[in-house]
Amino acid sequence: MSHALRKVAVLGATGSIGGSTLDVIARHPDRFRATVLAAHSNVAALAELCIRFRPELAVIADPALEGELSRRLSAAGVDCDFASGHDAVTQAASGTLCDTVVAAIVGAAGLDSTLAAARTGKRLLLANKESIVMAGALLLEALAVGGGELIPVDSEHNAIFQCLPGGRPNLAASGVRRLILTASGGPFRGRTRAELAGVTPEQACKHPNWVMGRKISVDSATLMNKGLEVIEAHHLFGAAPDVIDVLVHPQSLVHSMVEYVDGSVLAQLGNPDMRTAIAHALAWPTRIEAGVAPLDLAACAPLTFQQPDLATFRCLALAFQALRAGGDATAILNAANEVAVEAFLAGALPFLGIADLVESVLTELPPQAVVDVQTLNERDRTAREVARRILRNAC
Repeated sequence: MSHALRKVAVLGATGSIGGSTLDVIARHPDRFRATVLAAHSNVAALAELCIRFRPELAVIADPALEGELSRRLSAAGVDCDFASGHDAVTQAASGTLCDTVVAAIVGAAGLDSTLAAARTGKRLLLANKESIVMAGALLLEALAVGGGELIPVDSEHNAIFQCLPGGRPNLAASGVRRLILTASGGPFRGRTRAELAGVTPEQACKHPNWVMGRKISVDSATLMNKGLEVIEAHHLFGAAPDVIDVLVHPQSLVHSMVEYVDGSVLAQLGNPDMRTAIAHALAWPTRIEAGVAPLDLAACAPLTFQQPDLATFRCLALAFQALRAGGDATAILNAANEVAVEAFLAGALPFLGIADLVESVLTELPPQAVVDVQTLNERDRTAREVARRILRNAC
C-alpha cells in the first residue's frame, strides 16, 4: 500500500523528542522527510542534523547564532535555506514546506509555533505540553479554524488516544468513566519530605526509566510533569478534573489506561521508548516499525501501582488546584514552575522550594479569563516577574 510522503517540521530537533522523531523518520524514507529542522541554540548539533537529513530549511531561534549556522552549513556543503529568531520558527511551522509539525520546543517558548501550526491545518504532533497547559482553549479553537489533526506524543496521552475509540471522542457518549495517567514516581519515589530537603539538580535529573532534558526531568521528580499532563488530558479529551486520576507505576510499562462504565479497563503497554508514540502519531491511522524492542511481559518484574503522595510531592496537587480554578490559573502555574525549576537548576532554590514558589505565585495572582494570546503572554510575563521578585526577596 502506497502512502503520500509526509513533509515533517521538527521543532526542537536537537532535543530528546527531536532525536527520537528523526530516528523514526530515518527508518522510513519512503514515507517521511524532515523538511524543516529548528533548534533553540545548539547550533553545532543542528548543523550536524542538517548534514544528515538535508532539510529545505534550518532555523536557529537565537538570532545571534545565525551567522555561525550559515558558516557551518556552507562549510559542510549543505544547500538549504536558513533563518533565525522566534518569528522564523513560527513562520516555519505555518509555512508550505511542511504538512506535519512535531512541536517539541520546551516550555512557553513553543506556544506561538504550536498555535501557528494548528491554525494552518497541519497534522500537529504535540510534545510541548506547556502550550496546551497555557492555552488549551485557544489551541483547540485554532485547530477548529485550521481543520488539522492533533495527535499527542506524550506517552501517557498517546496511550489514552490509542485506548479511546476514534482517538478523541466525546467521553460520555463513548462510555468512559475515568482516564488514568500513570507516573513513574521519578527518582525520589517513596522518599519523605525530610529526605528531599537537600537533593541536588544532578540527583533530580537522574530519571530511573527515561532519558530526558533537565527541565522535564526535574518536573518528573516533583511530579509537576504529571500535573501538567493532567491539565493536558483535560483539554485534549474534554475530561473534567474529577474524571482524571493518577497512579504511580514504577516500571513505566503501562503508559496509561481508560476505564469504561461496563467495568472494562483498556491499557496501552510498551517499553519506555518515545519512538513508539512518535511512530504511532506520524503514521496514524496505520502502524510502522519504530526500532523499539518488543515488550517481553514474562521477563518483566511484577507490575505495581500505588496512589501518589500528594503531601510530599505537592506540585501535582497544585496542578489539580489550578485546573479547578479555571481561567488562566494553569498558565500562571506553568510560568511560576519554569522560573522555579530554572532557579533550582542554578542552585538558587532548594528542591522543596519549587512547590512553595509556585503556590505563592498562584496565591498572589488570582485567575483571569483567557481572552487572547497577547493577554495570555502578558499574564505569563507577570507571573514570571512575580516569581522572580519572590525569589529575590527570599535571598
